[in-house]
Amino acid sequence: MNLSSHITERVLRLPPPLTRNLTVQRDLRVPMRDGAVLLADRWVPKSDGDGLPTALIRIPYGRAGMVGGQMARPLAERGFQVLVQSTRGTFGSDGPFDPLRREREDGLDTIDWVTRQSWFGESMILYGLSYLGFVQWAVADAVPPQVKAMIPIVSESALTLEFLRADGFSLETPFGWAVQVAGQERRFAMPRAMLGAKKVQRALHTMPLNQADTVAIGHRYDYVQNILDHDADAPFWQGLDHRHRVADIHLPVSSVAGWHDIFLPGQLRDYRVLQDAGRSPLRLTVGPWAHTSMGVGEAAFGEALGFGLALAKGEEPAEHAPVRLFVMGEEKWRDFPSWPPPGYEPQRFHLQPGGALSPRTPADSPPDGYRYDPADPTPAVGGVRMAFGVKSGRVDNTALEARPDVLTYTTPVLDKDVEVVGDVSAEIFFRSSLPHADVFVRLCDVDTDGRSTNVCDGLTSLTGADETRAARVTLWPTAYRFQRGHSIRVQISSGAFPRYNRNPGTGEPRATATTLRAADQQVFHDPEHPSAIVLPTR
Repeated sequence: MNLSSHITERVLRLPPPLTRNLTVQRDLRVPMRDGAVLLADRWVPKSDGDGLPTALIRIPYGRAGMVGGQMARPLAERGFQVLVQSTRGTFGSDGPFDPLRREREDGLDTIDWVTRQSWFGESMILYGLSYLGFVQWAVADAVPPQVKAMIPIVSESALTLEFLRADGFSLETPFGWAVQVAGQERRFAMPRAMLGAKKVQRALHTMPLNQADTVAIGHRYDYVQNILDHDADAPFWQGLDHRHRVADIHLPVSSVAGWHDIFLPGQLRDYRVLQDAGRSPLRLTVGPWAHTSMGVGEAAFGEALGFGLALAKGEEPAEHAPVRLFVMGEEKWRDFPSWPPPGYEPQRFHLQPGGALSPRTPADSPPDGYRYDPADPTPAVGGVRMAFGVKSGRVDNTALEARPDVLTYTTPVLDKDVEVVGDVSAEIFFRSSLPHADVFVRLCDVDTDGRSTNVCDGLTSLTGADETRAARVTLWPTAYRFQRGHSIRVQISSGAFPRYNRNPGTGEPRATATTLRAADQQVFHDPEHPSAIVLPTR
């Protein structure tokens, strides 16, 4: 019996295994069209394993250890044979590793190879999270009929482009990921990464950013340089963007997402494309998770077994609503017919003088102000974070809201519950003393003890910010119930560093900026400038 398997079952509450008696065929050689060979391990029951449905997991992080024990083994014990393949340039597969670049060609070649093996039965599913989900989106419009379902988890069809959003450059996650994968094949890679987390954080503070990796860590990372040098619409990223393929996917899809995951907006976009195209069966599960939360794995295994395995065996999956959302605040799972759910209408909650927040139009009042200094940037606290030693998700915002560079606007105590489900946005009338500035908006829940907890947030970068204008901010979508006796709060600031790159205020390119300029910011709330957050309420 395998210890990691028992740990996985206890933590994830998996159904009992059909067998514990597995064999692993290691280092199977899978040829690619250009002559490269990628290595794979096949996990299969020792008896009667040939012909079982295949779960294909393509991964750049290695095939041993936790990957085998916590991903492949639980599936192989419950009705699948599992093929875990190291993507190009990683863990023995021919290289080099050029992140995300060749996953369409290599994925299709791998699927073709699998279907021609003597041990293959008649069906396959695609499975995995994050990068392992991206490789599914890269091929799903062109797979053969033997592929019966895909289960992308905390992932989307463009991946890297989520970091390069035009409304806010994400710094922390891609920088940390580049460092992680560059050292992942060294001995004691995980302890090294954890011990090196402080170096990564120091690098994020270094200017110019295109020298940060060399100066603070002592190594130059191509992926870091690429995200600094190429905007989202640059031709450089064309081969990594599979958004245009989603509408042509005819596979059944079960998508698992998290409210605090960095890829949530893109994952919901992909889901809506499939939904609007009338694809079926189609499922969406969104939980109260960040990218690496344990609950993500539990939901994913549930979909692999209840959705993927059923379809692979030619059966109908168990009855399940198209959309299953965890409504935070209420702390309950709820079923809905679509995303976004019907019946939720946008309601504007206007910023008011004196730090109030209300549906009514604000009265004449002078703007509120604060000073933003990128040398002491407003910090990122909880929320959408993905870095070693950093807390993500819902956290206490008390210390953040005590900073002089953070404004807050709060409703009176609610006399009834307010339920918010769907897309959240804000329109903030804003002016800076500098032409370049950021506007960060965060929605919070204030409980009966006065504790403020973040719900969702977003940032937009402005040019021409030295003239009064409406900053339109897209926040992360959410499902949240503000309970009677609580209050709704909106934070306004000019950054969340290092989740987002700090705005130096100079207009210099992010890769080469070396000067930091403090700015005086103003937020308006009057009849001509009715700043508001827009909440889908019922």
